[in-house]
Amino acid sequence: MDFAFGPDDDAFRQEARTWLMAHHPEGRSHAWERELGRAGWIGIGWSEDGYGNRRASLTQQVVWAEEYARAGAPARLGHIGENLLAPTLLAHGTRAQKERFLPAVARGEELWCQGYSEPDAGSDLAGLRTAAVRDQDTYRVSGQKIWTSLAQDADWCFVLARTDPGSRRHHGLSFLLVPMDQPGRVDVRPIRQMTGTSEFNEVFFDGAEARADHLVGGEGNGWRVAMSLLGHERGVSTLAQQIGFAQELERIVRLAVDGGAVDDPVLRDRLVRQWAELRTMRWNALRTLGRSDEDPGAPSVAKLLWGGWHQRLGELAMAVRGAGAAMGPDDWSIERPYELDPLQRLFLFTRADTIYGGSDEIQRNIIAERVLGLPREPR
Repeated sequence: MDFAFGPDDDAFRQEARTWLMAHHPEGRSHAWERELGRAGWIGIGWSEDGYGNRRASLTQQVVWAEEYARAGAPARLGHIGENLLAPTLLAHGTRAQKERFLPAVARGEELWCQGYSEPDAGSDLAGLRTAAVRDQDTYRVSGQKIWTSLAQDADWCFVLARTDPGSRRHHGLSFLLVPMDQPGRVDVRPIRQMTGTSEFNEVFFDGAEARADHLVGGEGNGWRVAMSLLGHERGVSTLAQQIGFAQELERIVRLAVDGGAVDDPVLRDRLVRQWAELRTMRWNALRTLGRSDEDPGAPSVAKLLWGGWHQRLGELAMAVRGAGAAMGPDDWSIERPYELDPLQRLFLFTRADTIYGGSDEIQRNIIAERVLGLPREPR
């Protein structure tokens, strides 16, 4: 397979790089999303006219994602709306739903979060208990979601809920679009992590309203819609993610060279192995790009590869630094008792890489059952 980019891709790359050099905010914000939207950089991969911005081939989507990561541009507040909700609505939404929600995402005006995991239904998503009861033209949603990224900033949440009270497992679930601005009915509580930060949240729904015409894919078809969405979660964004991985690895290699740790043959072998595995992940991501319908195991293979790799990278960062990795900053004080440097945060956060987004055990089950045709694990 030819992994090279063509002349049109090179020209697109130069356009993207030039724009990013001229527009580079200090941090992520809603204003940055709107600026991206005005310039036409949101929704470039959407296939239908009138909803997104400029047209772009699959390889050009990769180019944009890579250049965005390479420029060190801020993490996107609009990632979930653009890369998860939008492809799902394009595949399963009604025309009215597309017209209502996609242009607002493309302009960077409305932000989204994902209401999937629950305290007792994380990787085993089919065990969720959040319920939605139909009341004429409205559903009333009650339950708790957890590990909800960006819920504190989101205007909307797409929620997987049980609409058939007598159903079990993946039957009787529906995919609903729920507005977050419902005081007393939607409560967002940040989760403080061992890194000291709060990227994730708990979200409590207490009779929150969702319009019946904001049900995606039909009542009871939520599992099919949800699985379609998870396939998009590991598409083009995986290649952009690898640019960030490469930058982290480069920093660790530089630290090993400057500090002399590279002279240790065991550490040197681990550094080379990380580099080789990252290259392999890139070729695999390019090989499977856009083939989730043909290869149902591709997203799970990708998650297994990068989750384990990134976790080992965090461990390697600590090994390269030695005992000094456990030390805090020189200006530690009672007022600032918990300050981590980037590599310490990398190590601590990557402890979760093999759990969130579907644990390694779940990914292996998917590969075994859907690809290899092995019998289901007894429950």
